[in-house]
Amino acid sequence: MDHDEILELSGENNANIPHAVSRRGFFRLGAAGAASAAGLALAGSLRGQDKPAEHKSPAQPPADIKTNVDEIRAIPRTKDSMPGKFPGRVVKIDTGKVVADGKIDADRVKTAVERGMAELTGESDMAKAWSLFVSPKDVVGIKINPIGGKTISTKPEVVDVIIAGLSAAGVPKSNIVIWDRRLHQMPAAGFTAERFPGIALAGTEMKGSNNDFYDEKGELWAKNNIDREAKFYFADLEMEYNKNLLAAMLNQGKESYFTKVVTRQVTKIINVPILKNSGGTVTLCLKNLSYGSISNTSRLHKIWAKSVAEPNGFPYLRDKVVLNVVDALQAQYDKGPGANPQFVYDANLMMFGTDPVAVDAVAHEYLVKVRIERGVQEFDNARNREYLDLAAGLGLGVSPRDKITLKEIALG
Repeated sequence: MDHDEILELSGENNANIPHAVSRRGFFRLGAAGAASAAGLALAGSLRGQDKPAEHKSPAQPPADIKTNVDEIRAIPRTKDSMPGKFPGRVVKIDTGKVVADGKIDADRVKTAVERGMAELTGESDMAKAWSLFVSPKDVVGIKINPIGGKTISTKPEVVDVIIAGLSAAGVPKSNIVIWDRRLHQMPAAGFTAERFPGIALAGTEMKGSNNDFYDEKGELWAKNNIDREAKFYFADLEMEYNKNLLAAMLNQGKESYFTKVVTRQVTKIINVPILKNSGGTVTLCLKNLSYGSISNTSRLHKIWAKSVAEPNGFPYLRDKVVLNVVDALQAQYDKGPGANPQFVYDANLMMFGTDPVAVDAVAHEYLVKVRIERGVQEFDNARNREYLDLAAGLGLGVSPRDKITLKEIALG
């Protein structure tokens, strides 16, 4: 493996990274270089790429479209594999009013995260609670979702508390990377080198030194940010693309390759999704991981349920995601999964669990109730839960609602 393809995770010594990021140099991008690289990106150009038809349920998998899911079933599991240490267990915290005049009450967020962790783990000492999931030797990736800028994205204040927990467990800052599929969206959501000194910021999609997604040879700058040596997700369908359609990522063929962030760099992942809808269901833990980690995703909406669930069965996600911390301080109940400020509201909730299927099932129930109350839909549709059952069938968690233990807490 070429040394230039290794992501340098330390954010301490990257002050000289140039504004123009080379193709291979991108995966050296640390905290000091992230904000500059983000300035190269085309703002908002990809924001709606994963959006299905409005008010419609996600497309369901035609019986004749095959994937390579059976191959991954045979891959041995580890002690850290999903659904993790607490299968079927979810903690939901009513935080009370957190957002006021556009500002986040950081102290209340800290209280909510620490209470959620204590209730999930049974440990009141945060160093002990976080040490159940990580060790000082781990390289920990914090998977955020910055799709909506300041409107609806993972809140930096939530990530602050997670970093404090990781530090309490002995993980050095040089072993922490905040990452997403789209690096260029992170600054608008508050994830910059200045905001997170010493922490690496990373992504997969990018523009290069010519301020374009393609280099002088017509090749994608981001092509080396995906791992062609690792096992890919195969689905027997294709889409036609032109040069400027979803140009930041490899988008052709029947293969979806995983980002090197998950295949080569991190040893543990803390998943920090936001709560929003896709038709009559949620895009939360499972989709933040699957569509956030692979290339060539637009074609996969034809098999939405399968393509949300199945990539999580690959060891790069299945064996590394040890915790899900849901940021539902603000949530979106309609016109998702792209960010739409008109339908964003202050939900003042957080959820915690090692089981992404169980967390998604609880969130689905909650958001459907909100949508019914607001007149967006009249009843739940069983097929909107199909991805949960598929994920449970892969051993990734518990999907039947009556098999999930939910602890609900309201902060005073």
